[in-house]
Amino acid sequence: MNTATQTLYTPLTIATAPEASKPILENIQKAYGFIPNLMATFANSPAVLQGYLAMDGVFEKGTFSPIERQLILLAASEENKCNYCTAAHSTVAKAFLHAPAETIAAVREGKPLADKKQNALVNLVREIVRERGFASPAAVDAFLEAGYQRPQVMELLLGVALKTVSNYLDHLSPTTIDQAFAAEAR
Repeated sequence: MNTATQTLYTPLTIATAPEASKPILENIQKAYGFIPNLMATFANSPAVLQGYLAMDGVFEKGTFSPIERQLILLAASEENKCNYCTAAHSTVAKAFLHAPAETIAAVREGKPLADKKQNALVNLVREIVRERGFASPAAVDAFLEAGYQRPQVMELLLGVALKTVSNYLDHLSPTTIDQAFAAEAR
């Protein structure tokens, strides 16, 4: 759904990035074996790159499982119509976390998930994103009745915030999907 007519930012390399972004990109390169284009684009602003990664680090230390975190990020990205992040989180969930393909397909297609707890999670994320934070009491109650705790309602907002930053950057300046995520691209 990228409707931007121009690219505001290009992905940077370690050599072309601002000094404050260089060590961060080096760490990303070491950790993943490549620098995803989204991170390379964030490098245009060291503050945004640092802030995004800091928030991501806090989100990873929360109470959601790795698969639940990916479902939060994927559901928000899908709701925000971000092809780059949808491809990236689908890849991570399937290839690295071994999430069932039918679970990922259900999130991407806006359908119910077979697992009731994951379904309540994804439905709450979808509603929060779609309604700009105004989730219905029914969606929150379903989340809590599925076995989640009240603080986790706030915690999933970190995932929504992460995807708001990355999805909106992709909307403003479309990001080329990396080869590593290409199999999940639309």
